Amino acid sequence: MSVEMVTVQGRGQIVIPKDVREALSISDGDALAVYATDNVIVMKPFRRPTEEEFSEWLEEAQGWAKGAGIRKKDINDAVRSVRSRKGK
Repeated sequence: MSVEMVTVQGRGQIVIPKDVREALSISDGDALAVYATDNVIVMKPFRRPTEEEFSEWLEEAQGWAKGAGIRKKDINDAVRSVRSRKGK
């Protein structure tokens, strides 16, 4: 894929070149994560995982937590702690 120049238009809008959209399967209405780092703007497609992907990740995380000795009570305590700090 080659580098293409785009022009910032009104309200900060740009048009993502067609070949880039096609290469990354970006369609109308898709969400992009956008951030700046070291004078570079990064735009990354954001897609919610499928139920199957989420289940796989959850199983992996549960296996990691079990191996690290983390119990369900530890997680519940951590969630309670964060929620109580947000409420203040």
